[in-house]
Amino acid sequence: MSQKPTNQSAFPILVSVFFFWGFVAASNDILIPVFKKALNLEQWQSQMISFAFYVAYTVGSIIYTLISKTLKVDILSKIGYKNGIALGLVISAVGSFLFFPAAQASSFNIMLTGLFIVGLGFSLQQTAANPLAIVMGNPATGSQRLSFAGGINNVGTTIGPLLVSIAIFGRLNPGEEGVADLQSVQVPYIILGAAFLLVAVIIKFSSIPNNIESSHEETTESSEMLDANSANRSSALSYPQLILGMIAIFLYVGVEVSTAGNLSEFMIKKLDFKENQCAPFVSLFWASLMIGRLTSSVGAFFESNTVKQILNVVVPYLAFGFFLLVNVLAGHEIGSFYVYGAVILVLVVLNFISQGNPAKQLLLFAIAGVTALFVGMFSSGMVSVYAFISVGLFCSTLWPCIFTLAISGLGKHTTEGSNFLIMMIMGGGFVSLLQGSLASDNLLGIQGSYIVGVLCFAYLAFYAWRVSGILKKQGVSFDTVKGGGH
Repeated sequence: MSQKPTNQSAFPILVSVFFFWGFVAASNDILIPVFKKALNLEQWQSQMISFAFYVAYTVGSIIYTLISKTLKVDILSKIGYKNGIALGLVISAVGSFLFFPAAQASSFNIMLTGLFIVGLGFSLQQTAANPLAIVMGNPATGSQRLSFAGGINNVGTTIGPLLVSIAIFGRLNPGEEGVADLQSVQVPYIILGAAFLLVAVIIKFSSIPNNIESSHEETTESSEMLDANSANRSSALSYPQLILGMIAIFLYVGVEVSTAGNLSEFMIKKLDFKENQCAPFVSLFWASLMIGRLTSSVGAFFESNTVKQILNVVVPYLAFGFFLLVNVLAGHEIGSFYVYGAVILVLVVLNFISQGNPAKQLLLFAIAGVTALFVGMFSSGMVSVYAFISVGLFCSTLWPCIFTLAISGLGKHTTEGSNFLIMMIMGGGFVSLLQGSLASDNLLGIQGSYIVGVLCFAYLAFYAWRVSGILKKQGVSFDTVKGGGH
């Protein structure tokens, strides 16, 4: 297999949009209490902030599909991938600027509309950027590049809430009482909108490709097989790897969001924590995603096996150090987190075993996720807390693994398939709702409700096993991936 180097100049520009996705998604948690207090909202009303943002991904994907079907041509194939990302950033900028009139008029509906529009823009960006990250370099390391981009996303989730809190409350310590009026959200979101426009211009004139080639370089025989498969299929939905992958994305996002979303409630009910004491632990869950994704990406940028093996150990602890630094700056005590360094060793070992093979990595990490949830369900104290938090480590590389496997072999239907996968982000809302309902004391209780996550991981393990056989029949194999510690 020929080695196509990663586009060193364009790839960093591409991953900047991944940072924005994480920054905004995590910062939504800061907006919820501000609007709830300022407008005297009920708790369910304040949660519409998250709902409006995540449902926009699905609505955006549906709109994309309908327009493509009406025009009888894929939108990104027509306007170009680079142009699609730039357009998505402009749409998100419009949504950000709506925060100004929303605050002026004290209108919750305008704010929700603005956040919904931001999400619509993100939907288009994700449809274009995810497959681009996979193909902008050596095909064998596509999922690792997507892992790196996901790591940058989680840098955004780590620092976004801190920066937005400083901008709104004017202080670093989130545990202190602070009063913020709605006008305080105007400046950070106007700045965010301006940043969207600036990056849109940079991307427009960058060397990011406007079109994508097949995500794999195959032998002549396998390439002919893929071309035949693509020619004989009228839709991306005729590929079983995509259908099963859509379910996998739905459940993956679901277990990720629901595990984090119920962590505070578990700590409050089972360990007598106060609400303001839970935030650093929830932060560690999201930082765990950053740790895993940056570690998994090492193989995409270094050829030397020795360097890869060293960085496979060094990178996760550097990322963990970044989390500790952010929490020091936020005024949190970090001594209790040091023990988590031992848990990170499990990630290092699994990364080494998987050798960058997305199917193998998905299987191993899904099994580890099941194990972590069972430990959390049947233990107590901080052992259970760190077990649930470690799910973040084992979720960290699942998105790029599933995405890579699901769109492999789709040929001319790759963009359509990518759009269908983005649509399934809605799983974060549905699975969380299911676990939240089962967490009632008269049903499974908060600790027992994590069985929902176990079932999600069980399906992901099944998908990892099943999709390998499906892809081999279509002439796609990841068995040629090489490199120590990937």
